[in-house]
Amino acid sequence: MSRIAVLITDMFEDIEYTKPAEAFREAGHDLVHVGLTAGETVRGKEGTAVTIDRAASEVSVDEFDALFIPGGYSPDKLRAHDAPVEFVRRFAESDKPVFIICHAPQILITAQVLKGRKITGWKSIVQDVRNAGAEYINQEVVIDGNLVSSRKPEDIPAFIAASLEKLREVAVAVPG
Repeated sequence: MSRIAVLITDMFEDIEYTKPAEAFREAGHDLVHVGLTAGETVRGKEGTAVTIDRAASEVSVDEFDALFIPGGYSPDKLRAHDAPVEFVRRFAESDKPVFIICHAPQILITAQVLKGRKITGWKSIVQDVRNAGAEYINQEVVIDGNLVSSRKPEDIPAFIAASLEKLREVAVAVPG
């Protein structure tokens, strides 16, 4: 099954991490938590604890089949650091699936990979998405090539279904 990098730091939106992570694991996918410092424990806004497996400065896109970025304040905190931004840039350009929800487009904006793309996200970042050259679409899931995006916690069931389908498509396209 797929190996999914989860890019995460403190103040992530708990349910935007816990529900998709649970679904990915139940489908047989492995999750590797990537953050600023390997071994540190980061916490969601509601207190969910996640231990960082690998530092963004020490990972390569080649090690993973997909990237998952939960929302909350985590993406904004991560985009203040070069290594996570570069990791996201390389991932988005690799054509491997990138799963983003809520505020996660913020780090893609900083990575400058949204020009000409279609995407959704939390309503407070609509203008930021447009300023980055992307077309904002207000629906529960938007799929544009390798990007799968959703707006908010209420969209999580559709987000999970679309993400798992994208993983199946990739597995079929590259048998191994």
